[in-house]
Amino acid sequence: MTSLERVLHVLQGELPDRVPLFELFIDQVVIDSIRPGLSYEDFIDFADMDVATCLTMVESPERMHWLDREKGIWQDKWGCTQGFTGEVISVPIEPPRIEKLEDLSGYEPPDPKDNEVLEAARKLVKRFKGKRAICAVGEAVFATSQYLRAGLANLMMDYILQPELAGELARIGVDYHVELYRLLLDEGVEIIALGDDYAGKTGPYMSPAHFQQFILPGLSTVVREIKNRGGYVIKHTDGNIWPVMDMLIETGLDMLGPLEPAYMALDEVRRRSNMRVGVVGNVDVDLLSRGTVEEVISTTREQLERISPLGGHFMGSGNSITSFVNGENFMAMIKTVQDFGRYPISPS
Repeated sequence: MTSLERVLHVLQGELPDRVPLFELFIDQVVIDSIRPGLSYEDFIDFADMDVATCLTMVESPERMHWLDREKGIWQDKWGCTQGFTGEVISVPIEPPRIEKLEDLSGYEPPDPKDNEVLEAARKLVKRFKGKRAICAVGEAVFATSQYLRAGLANLMMDYILQPELAGELARIGVDYHVELYRLLLDEGVEIIALGDDYAGKTGPYMSPAHFQQFILPGLSTVVREIKNRGGYVIKHTDGNIWPVMDMLIETGLDMLGPLEPAYMALDEVRRRSNMRVGVVGNVDVDLLSRGTVEEVISTTREQLERISPLGGHFMGSGNSITSFVNGENFMAMIKTVQDFGRYPISPS
């Protein structure tokens, strides 16, 4: 099978020749530690990854609206002031002044057409279309609302004290992302992976009732619009999402993950969902960063034997390949999947 055929088999509920390899993001620092000077696209071919991704939520230094370049301070497309540290994701400093519903009357959301991810998607389509699956990684409802309200605490208070404001913030995020994903799918992207972290280790940040009121309607709209245009949807979140997992599945998404292995066992997700949703991951990022090659191989094989026979599985990390991941460990995980992830999976 080609990588694209392998991925589509899983998304369509069929068994492929082997478990596909998927990562939301691979930091260039890690690529350089494996093969210096290799571009992301070249690494996808070098490592024989099955999915190539581009990110909707980042801006390159060349396109940043700098407020103080020397200090690394810039303003993003949402009007938030950010601090550039050299990492792909900057550090939020100050959001737009939105504290009550009336403040939205003068707020202008960004134009989805003015997002450099569209050019990044064209680049991936030109190189990989028909060979490897192409995925855009973005958000939907929750992250945008947090950005605009200066963080999680303020938004959680809004859910109780200013529900109309919370609802409008959600609408802004949904409208933006529905249009952005339409543009990306028209460019030839096949999969949309939605971020937004809903939970910590003890459970969701909000009650299931608030999740149902403020997040689920918008998320359902985004998923529906993607699927109506022929796209597939993967939903990532950190934390323990058992209390809201059924609601997530009801949106019609195709796969859940990557999820944190400390809280979400992927074989249990498959069983508790009655096999209605596929799963992505789940080698712990900390293990990939600080473990030994032998530990990574052992964990990867254990997951291949425990999760993959259930079908509906992409293998990868429990989040993404950030700059502190050990390149040798990452390659050990990849090679283990390629060597031992062929169906039928054989026990070690």
